[in-house]
Amino acid sequence: MIELSLFGSRAHQLAGLDISSSSVKLVELSGGDKDGYKVERYAIETLPRDAVVDGNIANLEAVSEAVVRALRRFGPGVRNVAMALPASSVITKKIILPEGLREQEMELAVESEANQYIPFALDEVNLDFQVIGPAPGSPGEVEVLIAASRKDKVEDRVAIAQAAGLKATVVDVESLAIESALELVSAQLPGGGRDKVIALIDVGASVMNVTMLRNRVPVYSREQAFGGNQLTQDISRQYGMSVDDAEAAKRAGTLPEAYARDLMRPFMDSLALEVSRALQFFFTSTQYNQIDHLVLAGGCAIMPGLAQVVGARTQIETVIANPFAKMTLSSKVRPKNLLADAPSLMVACGLALRRFDA
Repeated sequence: MIELSLFGSRAHQLAGLDISSSSVKLVELSGGDKDGYKVERYAIETLPRDAVVDGNIANLEAVSEAVVRALRRFGPGVRNVAMALPASSVITKKIILPEGLREQEMELAVESEANQYIPFALDEVNLDFQVIGPAPGSPGEVEVLIAASRKDKVEDRVAIAQAAGLKATVVDVESLAIESALELVSAQLPGGGRDKVIALIDVGASVMNVTMLRNRVPVYSREQAFGGNQLTQDISRQYGMSVDDAEAAKRAGTLPEAYARDLMRPFMDSLALEVSRALQFFFTSTQYNQIDHLVLAGGCAIMPGLAQVVGARTQIETVIANPFAKMTLSSKVRPKNLLADAPSLMVACGLALRRFDA
């Protein structure tokens, strides 16, 4: 049994380690007081195709090797990392409990509630909880977030960290990590995005995650099978490349001049259409009928002109996520590179913020 919290605790020095389907990403932040945050360093290392499938580690050795390579570029000095599980691997539930319970009493109450919602025996899962605050409209009670995941999902992440000489002191949920980073992006919006509905569109290699939030609280989420791999496949067919070579050429920007017109622009149009469809699903399944701001994140968000294409299609103010915009940078970080990589570092940034948990 692994004695590991799904929420974790504060670590003096902690880096965020995000393992996605296409790459591993490391981010370290410092500061956090009146002077704000500082980006100390970051690193991204591409993963072999199918090393991670649907959030599951399919090739532990390949992922561990990629983390080691990222660490070489990242530099020494970090031992503790915060990692995350995909939302599909975690069962979360908000419950209401009486306030003032002692820790042991709350643990027993949480286990009793968890038995109703978790379709596994409790000895097969890592279970944790966190008190969110007073329960809305219920004096004398508190709102508690329960999170549970099968132990093998957690153990895979821990094993990867250990193989790279790291210690996973926090295991979070990707959706919660990205919401933490979104708070930094929201602060850049007019009025800090207060009382506005913000659509976060995270477009990865194979999946587009859609989350609608109001005042930092998620009000809707949806996952759609659309991502950058479709563009990679188009490149492979158009130019007679292997899929790996097509991905490498896409990242390096070494494709023929006609690529932008023949492949990238049609892909961006398709992406904008998918976003528009996601918004319609949101409107028809909730009481909301308006989106105030649209934030694009994920590896696909770095494509030049994407915000304009999506904004024109949806008629919503659209920005590219950059949680580091107001941060100072260490001499190890190149501003131009970070600006290009920022949309794909949302989860890693959110995990790095766990260093400053109270």
